[in-house]
Amino acid sequence: MEDVKRPWEKLVELIEADQPEQVKEYLQSMKTEDIVLSISRLEKKEQLLLLTLLSPEDAAELLDDIPEYHATDILEEMESSRAAAIFNELDSDEQADLLTEMNEKEATAIIEQMEPGEAESVRRLIKYEADTAGGLMITEFLSFDKEQTVGDVVHELRKNAEKYEDYNLQYIYVTAHGRLEGVLQMRDLLMASLQARLDVIVHSDVISVMDSATLHELINFVNDYDFYGVPVLNDDGVLLGVVLRSDILEAKSELASIELLETQGIVGGEELRTMPVLLRSRRRLSWLTVNIFLNVLAASVIAFHQDTLSSIIALAVFLPIISDMSGCSGNQAVAVSLRELSLGLIRPFEVARVWLQEFSVGLLNGIVLGVLIGAVAYLWKGSLVLSLIVGGALMLNTIVAVSIGGTIPLILRRFGADPALASGPILTTITDMFGFFLTLTFASLALTHFGTI
Repeated sequence: MEDVKRPWEKLVELIEADQPEQVKEYLQSMKTEDIVLSISRLEKKEQLLLLTLLSPEDAAELLDDIPEYHATDILEEMESSRAAAIFNELDSDEQADLLTEMNEKEATAIIEQMEPGEAESVRRLIKYEADTAGGLMITEFLSFDKEQTVGDVVHELRKNAEKYEDYNLQYIYVTAHGRLEGVLQMRDLLMASLQARLDVIVHSDVISVMDSATLHELINFVNDYDFYGVPVLNDDGVLLGVVLRSDILEAKSELASIELLETQGIVGGEELRTMPVLLRSRRRLSWLTVNIFLNVLAASVIAFHQDTLSSIIALAVFLPIISDMSGCSGNQAVAVSLRELSLGLIRPFEVARVWLQEFSVGLLNGIVLGVLIGAVAYLWKGSLVLSLIVGGALMLNTIVAVSIGGTIPLILRRFGADPALASGPILTTITDMFGFFLTLTFASLALTHFGTI
């Protein structure tokens, strides 16, 4: 049972025992979600040793299963020659995706070590934006000149069967001097005479997209057409590659996940808890620090009437700020937990581990936000006591919020509830309650000891 919960422990044993065959067999027996989880739990040296034990082909298959951040993080630490050998086994679109995420120096070193054909292909692909047809296309496709015969095609496929074994063999694209002329299905070849020229049997009414087509345009395309893929052309009509339907749908799903995180104020739309704490804190704070001033602006409507209020009523100005800011921090933690649950990077029983990781970010962000709101309180009322009350309440409530936000999705998933639907309302209720409790309790203590705020 423990092995099921912590599959990485068995993987570490095999890696340390230097058992490459057993490592490969164990990985093949694992579910994809268990592989993703296990790689994220390994130390960096264990990750590197794992890829060293595997053949380049098996290592490429492994990297294809894990998030790009983890893959690039490992590859940047490898010797460029070894990394290049793995890259040679990846699909062209995956090569481009990983290289664009890597440090430029490391990426250049890897490309220089790759096979000439692979290197030339990836240099073309990395020039495109990732969310365009050029950035999503693969260059592994079957293309033949229109003047060739069916026999020529059959001979080529048989002669280079090993090369084409990973290609999709449903469609063959027919070109003239590189320009797309049409498409053939494999059954068209099987039914035709070996002497027939491709331009005689080709279907010329093929639909294509430009290499500059955006992801949204591609999503509209797959909604309109039930094709396996679509050829990608440049301005001159030259066939550059093929965008697969599966890759478009995967990019669509990734976009939805990123947009979810960005709606919660995580700049960049990507965060995993294996990333450095300072990086995670900076990405969250970049939105939170802006949001705190927006909340101050909204609260100024109440502050406009502050002359009629006593000093204790001044706290009412900061109550909505404290509850809202804490709620924002908690929602960021919710979004990351939902993301990691969907990727298989965390399990519902890991509540304590997630809490410890969130506590570090919550403490750092809480201090920053507490100082900011405390400074606003001091500049407005000139009261150090009021500043300490609201700053301390926001700091502590931020820690509470991220703790609840990070762990509640795991708890809900463990009990069979939908964390995406239930986490928000639970988080809002708890953070509001704690925010009001902390603020008013601190105020009561201050009045008891100082008589005024």
